[in-house]
Amino acid sequence: MKRWLSILVFLLIAVSGHSQVVLVPPELPDSLAGRVDSIPHVMLEPIRVEPHSRRYYRRQQRQYTRLVQIVKKVYPMAKLAAKKLEQYNKVYLTLKTDRQRKKYIKQVQEDLMNEYGDEIKHMKISEGKVLMKLIDRETGHSSYEIIKEFRGGFTAFFWQTVARLFGNDLRVRYNPYGEDWMIENIVQQINQGTI
Repeated sequence: MKRWLSILVFLLIAVSGHSQVVLVPPELPDSLAGRVDSIPHVMLEPIRVEPHSRRYYRRQQRQYTRLVQIVKKVYPMAKLAAKKLEQYNKVYLTLKTDRQRKKYIKQVQEDLMNEYGDEIKHMKISEGKVLMKLIDRETGHSSYEIIKEFRGGFTAFFWQTVARLFGNDLRVRYNPYGEDWMIENIVQQINQGTI
């Protein structure tokens, strides 16, 4: 009853126009202080942003342009390598003896060297690094794992040692969310046809 009476008094005061009703919002608890429309507001420390020189941006642009050229050159090779590896693997798994497998691998290696040997021999080290990462991207296996699977552990170790002499690593894995994000970005643009 008191509730209805207070509502009636409120309405009479509001309708009479003689006095102005001001609604005061209730006090907010401390847990909600600083929130407006239930969105928390947090004051952050200011950060200092220093502009880089134009030389820095030009150098970065040249590096990116060079990486685009490298990826455009070696990405088709990586796709072809993945396709051929799948074909060779199907035949390789059907062979029963080690002798047949070794003979088959030797024949495959000769065929590949005759077809792509000159192109691979004239590759730059940076192109080889990107090619190995893209092969890992396409096949899901590092170059070291592929060599070890088809040619054996000793041969894989030998080629790993040779690669290390030239500052490379056959065991390197492709990381599209880490250090290889730019390569992944370029590959996506190639696949979309924007590059």
